[in-house]
Amino acid sequence: MMRAWILPMVLVLCGSVVATGLILKGDPGTAAALLAAFLVLAGVNSPLIFPASIGALEAQRRSMADGRPVVFWRPGCTYCMRLRIRLGRGARRLHWVNIWQDPEAAAVVRAANDGNETVPTVVVAGRPHTNPDPRWVREQLPPSA
Repeated sequence: MMRAWILPMVLVLCGSVVATGLILKGDPGTAAALLAAFLVLAGVNSPLIFPASIGALEAQRRSMADGRPVVFWRPGCTYCMRLRIRLGRGARRLHWVNIWQDPEAAAVVRAANDGNETVPTVVVAGRPHTNPDPRWVREQLPPSA
């Protein structure tokens, strides 16, 4: 879990250092703007933007029961963030699996991607799709009740 927070922590630390330097130079307005930008980047790169992750086996079990796709992702992945943001509220209707939290999930992704941990890998009806278009993923969602 700690691995998922490394990039956000580095961004907050760098933003703090840059902002401190600007404040010491007498430019608090720019310091505040840059610190805010670093904090936004840290938030977007944190696990907080994604729905709660579940294990690979649980996600596959749930997917078989409800027909919803499974998304294998990892924090810091820009393509995962793009998918999550472009799906909007619909992202909560998917089963999200963090491959850094679940070794079985990482193995599933490697098996689907010639040994590489390429994410996002979306599994729909048992078939993996690597870095699919968000519109296509949205079309794969079962109708909401």
